Order: sequence, then structure tokens, then C-alpha cells
Amino acid sequence: MLATSSRTEGMIVQAKILIVEDEPAIAELLSFNVMQAGFIALRAEDAPTAWQQIRDHAPDLILLDWMLPETSGVVIAKQLRADARTCDIPIIMLTARGDERDKILGLESGADDYITKPFSPRELMARIRAVLRRHIPIMPDENVSAGGLELSPTTHRVTAKDHSIDLGPTEFRLLQFFMTHTERVYSRAQLLDQVWGTQVFVEERTVDVHIRRLRAALEPAGMDNLIQTVRGSGYRFSAN
Repeated sequence: MLATSSRTEGMIVQAKILIVEDEPAIAELLSFNVMQAGFIALRAEDAPTAWQQIRDHAPDLILLDWMLPETSGVVIAKQLRADARTCDIPIIMLTARGDERDKILGLESGADDYITKPFSPRELMARIRAVLRRHIPIMPDENVSAGGLELSPTTHRVTAKDHSIDLGPTEFRLLQFFMTHTERVYSRAQLLDQVWGTQVFVEERTVDVHIRRLRAALEPAGMDNLIQTVRGSGYRFSAN
């Protein structure tokens, strides 16, 4: 599953950024700036390592160097776009090539953005945030009340009367989405897009696991029946 990213004031933090760069000094610099910006940095120095990181950690975005040993970044980008499991992962191409034809080639290979070395760390972080916003759903920051539940995104707390409900990050986002979209039925695929993001490549049945966990957390407060199964269609949050 792709990263479950927490958000503060509409900004995406803790998203996983895979840095595919074979020059150690540049990779180290990128990692430092990525972590300073509040993201999780993953690293790979070549194509095989990059694919292993993608399989193991499902990054939210890939910083992909054009010039890599054996397999170029352009080839990797095309392979990512051709695979149904990875076709929606955002890619920012990193390269020393500043020629317009190279930029066009990089974008046509499937990159979402392109930045030329040397680059400003501030500019790169701004590019990362802009691309992530286009791909990862951002939940509202306002407190929400529904069905007797009170949810606070800023404090990550859920209460039901005198009960405090402990939720993991995925169950919290799932409940937040349901509470802001009550009564409507959502399929598993729709929930994956709305809660996990459009670039996830996990089984739809994963949603069922998190629904069970959410219901189990709500059960002590007698609120588990708020999450209803609609046979053959999906799930809905209903206080009726």
C-alpha cells in the first residue's frame, strides 16, 4: 500500500519520497532536504534497487535521475507508466540536461515534472509538494461531527460522548472521509482513490480489513453500526 500521509494545514507530510540517484553526494543532499521538509526519504542507486524499493515501500513520489547505470531514468519512467500497479505514481525527473528537447523527452516518458541540476532545494521541495497535491487526496482540517462522533483532524482525536476512540492513521482518514460524506455508498475502489490516493496499487479487499478495524475501534462506544455494508456495492456511513 502506498504511504498513509498525515496532513497539517492542508500540507502533505510524511509522504514517502523515493530518490533514485547514483551519485552518493547528490543522493545524500536530496535525502537530507526531503527529510528536513517532513517527508520520508527512500534511496536507490540503480533500477533493480528502485524496483525493490517500490515493491517494498510503495512510494508516494519518485525523484528519478535521468542518467543511471545500465538503465536510464527515461526507461524506468516508461516502465512505471506501463505497469498498472505503478502507472499513477508521480515522477519528478532530475537531470543535468537543460535542452528543451530533453525536457520534452522526459515529460513524454511519463514524468510529471522536470528539474535541471543544479537546483535550489527550496524549488525542489515546492515542486514535490505541488505534484503530491495533484495526486494525494487532502482531507479538510475542520472538526467534524456526525452520528454522535466528534473528530478533530488537528489533534487526531475521535470521541463519542464520554468515550475516547483510538484509531490508526488509515482508520482515522477512513472515518474522516465517511463523516464528511455521510449516507452515500462508496465502492472499495472509490474509497481507495479518496482515502489512499489514486496511485495506490493494493488489492481492493484491503479496504475490508480497515473497515473491520474501524468497526472494532467504534464497537466499545456502540458506534460500529454507523459503518454499514451495502451488499454488492460497498460501504456507507449512516446515522439513520
